[in-house]
Amino acid sequence: MKELISKDWQKILEDEFSMKYWLQLEKKVDGAYKNSSVFPTRENIFNALALCPFDKVRVVILGQDPYHGERQAHGLAFSVPDGEKIPPSLRNIFKELESDTGKPIPSSGNLENWASSGVLLLNSTLTVEQGKAGSHQKFGWEKFTDAVIQELSNRRKNVVFLLWGAFAEQKESLIDSSKHLILKSTHPSPLSAYRGFLGSRHFSQANTYLEKHSIPKIPW
Repeated sequence: MKELISKDWQKILEDEFSMKYWLQLEKKVDGAYKNSSVFPTRENIFNALALCPFDKVRVVILGQDPYHGERQAHGLAFSVPDGEKIPPSLRNIFKELESDTGKPIPSSGNLENWASSGVLLLNSTLTVEQGKAGSHQKFGWEKFTDAVIQELSNRRKNVVFLLWGAFAEQKESLIDSSKHLILKSTHPSPLSAYRGFLGSRHFSQANTYLEKHSIPKIPW
């Protein structure tokens, strides 16, 4: 499974690949793909890392679990491929983006342009069984994605971390707030978006911080 990760991230995360949890994770994931329908496709498991090289990360958006419906998940948190219906949480993300920056709501929920512009769209768990939300949360993925967050915190400076919802906020302890900007709100889900996410202005705040530190803005 390591071979699916881009070379730059492999180098950063090389210590993880000899750890017991990773070896167990590989076996569980391999078995899942052989015995059931799993999303995203195997080649897209690490799409977030592939599209956003380590030294290009400017913003991190943390999700929890891939979409578990057909053709939805493609390795980027909150994102869906072109042609797929925009999920409710992503629709609220676009609503806030429009309110905050004036950018019209996109017709596609594909966020690959964000990823290639320096936004790491990282789910905490990177695979899921079809129709079974959270089914791979005990596989060991969180240890790996926590390592991604910690390496960014330790090795980089002035990255913006967007923590939306209680689950994402649990990752705050992994981030050095003296070196990075942490922005928190409720989750963009329709159940909670109106309790703090909508009106949070995280997109403009992120770009203001990046500009302050002479880092190019994200072209949201």
